Amino acid sequence: MFVIMAVATDTRSAGEAAAIAIGGTVGLDPLFGGPISGASMNPARSLGPAVVSGDLRALWIYLTPPFLGAALAAHAYQFVRADRPGPAELAARRADTGAGPS
Repeated sequence: MFVIMAVATDTRSAGEAAAIAIGGTVGLDPLFGGPISGASMNPARSLGPAVVSGDLRALWIYLTPPFLGAALAAHAYQFVRADRPGPAELAARRADTGAGPS
C-alpha cells in the first residue's frame, strides 16, 4: 500500500516507474510473505476457499492485517511526505519574528 500511494500520488513519479515499482513489490511479496501466509495479498482470495472448506479458524489473519497495514501505510506516507520547512525557510522565519538562533 505504501508503494502504491507513493507512486500514485507523487507528481514526480513517471507512469513507467510507477508500474515497475508496483510490479516489483507484487513480485517480491511471495519471497517474503510466501513462507508465512502463502503470499495471499487479496483477502477475497483467502476468504473463498476458507468458506468453501468450512475452516474459518485462521481467517482473521488474512482479513485483519491488510486493513491495518493499509492504515499504517497511509499514516507512514503522510509522515514521510510531510512538507517540512527547510533550513533557509526556518532562518527566514526566525529573522521575521526577531528570534535568534536556538
